[in-house]
Amino acid sequence: MILSGIIKNAFFRINQTFLYFYYMIAKTLPIYNIENFKYLGKESDFYTNTIRAHFKLHEFIFTPHKHDFFFVVICSKGTGTHTIDFIDYAVKPGSVFALSPGQTHSWALSDDADGYVLFHTGSFFNLHFPSKKVRDYPFFCSMHNSPLILLKEKTSKNVKRIFSEILDEYRHDYLFKFQRIAGLLDLLYMDLSRSYIPATTIDKKNHNFLIKIGKLEDLIDANFKKIKSASQYAKMMFMTEKHLNRICKEYLNKTTSDLIMDRLMLEAKRLLVHSSLSVSEIADELGYLDISYFSRLFKKKCGKTPLEFIKSFSSGIIR
Repeated sequence: MILSGIIKNAFFRINQTFLYFYYMIAKTLPIYNIENFKYLGKESDFYTNTIRAHFKLHEFIFTPHKHDFFFVVICSKGTGTHTIDFIDYAVKPGSVFALSPGQTHSWALSDDADGYVLFHTGSFFNLHFPSKKVRDYPFFCSMHNSPLILLKEKTSKNVKRIFSEILDEYRHDYLFKFQRIAGLLDLLYMDLSRSYIPATTIDKKNHNFLIKIGKLEDLIDANFKKIKSASQYAKMMFMTEKHLNRICKEYLNKTTSDLIMDRLMLEAKRLLVHSSLSVSEIADELGYLDISYFSRLFKKKCGKTPLEFIKSFSSGIIR
């Protein structure tokens, strides 16, 4: 079993070159919605399954892709690697991954891997809880927050129990089925938040910061190709640039300009790897008329030139 997992992981890495050329030809990175994952024939806003059954039904998820929904998975057995936005995370029992819409990821797992997976649209959660939003939870509020949550044994058992209850509700037509699923989902996210953030840091001030950071990142995500000025985003947030920078520094240890540049560089990496655009076309797409300046900026921020980054990705070594 272990040997099988090693071979599978090795095959995944060797296959990176093939995947790179495949997406260069395809020109687009797949963006899946819940409709792509039907197995009970009625998924629209919510889906859940065991990891083993999920991967068996949907083998296409082992190649890089995006979702347009919120995604949570807990591993109870097995090992492997979960690659999220060009960062490799180790998969082991007790590890939870929480991804927001738009993040790029792929898997390389041992054959004995199992656990639970669920995903839902933002509207599914927000419909059931008018007074709060799914992005209020710390692991969803910012793309700069780690998607990985490592649970202690006691918490892991409790979280797996909630996942199991959600799956049981989902597979049956009980009275108030989705209302109870929503309630269990909220309970799950509260428990995960306790493991994600130390109790001493959970206060009204930090909660407000989470909301502001989430709003800022939504604005950056919608406008980063055209608007690169921190002062412009501060105006859109109805605050001074100094105050916005203070919030970013206190919560993320980054400036507003850092967040803008991080989003630009992430998009540049995605386009370099998952599109057929040339470096010059990518520079133009991101609002840089001078390709030489863009290449120098990319190397300064990413440690490699755009062409070096493409070569390192195709060889499976991207750091």
